[in-house]
Amino acid sequence: METAFTDKDTYQDIFDPEGYLNTYYNPKTGILVLDGFLDFALKKLHEAFDKRCVRGKTLIDIGHGPTIYQDLSACESFEEIIGADYTDRNREYYERSLRDEPGTFDWTDAIQKVCAMEGKGMTVEEKKEKLKDTVTKTLKCDVLNSNPLEPLVLPQADCVMSLGCLECACSDLDTYRKVLKNVSSLLKTGGHLIIAEILNCSSYLSGGKRFSCLVLTEDFMRSAITEAGYEIVDLEVIYRKYDKDQYELCDHDSSLFVLARKIKDL
Repeated sequence: METAFTDKDTYQDIFDPEGYLNTYYNPKTGILVLDGFLDFALKKLHEAFDKRCVRGKTLIDIGHGPTIYQDLSACESFEEIIGADYTDRNREYYERSLRDEPGTFDWTDAIQKVCAMEGKGMTVEEKKEKLKDTVTKTLKCDVLNSNPLEPLVLPQADCVMSLGCLECACSDLDTYRKVLKNVSSLLKTGGHLIIAEILNCSSYLSGGKRFSCLVLTEDFMRSAITEAGYEIVDLEVIYRKYDKDQYELCDHDSSLFVLARKIKDL
């Protein structure tokens, strides 16, 4: 179901972190829980950081929104995680979640799964402390800028990660290609890019508001990432279970995870 492009200022004005989390990540009813995306993402992130040994000094988490699950494995492999998001509400909610403030979303289920995969006997509380200690800050970020973090200029990172963000920030496929190059400017040659997106989605409902989504395919993602100067290390797609009620909320048919290594600057 198509909808007009949702620009960044609309996100700044009306995006509701709690409404989004309840719709998509509620352990019992969340769309991205029931369709398998969350478990898929946790598994692939664990594989990337633990089994494929993606590690280093700094990881930048682009467009983290109000979620922290994507950093649970990363905090074991990087000395520092820097968050980055466009909206003030998301950055504030992300920081509150890292501090585990009362009233913030309960990520216990996801944390338990990650701790079990890691097999080190770490408790939920220990993982929360590790994550809080590793994420040093979250910065204003606009992926449409050639330097997404301007006016700041940071040393290039060892890993840049973006889950479920870029397809919402881009109005068309050419813009997506440009945004990949913008994001790539933050990453060292030889460093790793991690991207997860939902595919063939035109819009999604959150907090009673409908937001646009750029329709992406596996073939486009393969070509765009390669053209941006990367070698794909791992790419996997999972297909969602069809549920008519959920489909009306978010019309994607599959989800994609990519791990790529930057081989050149463009």
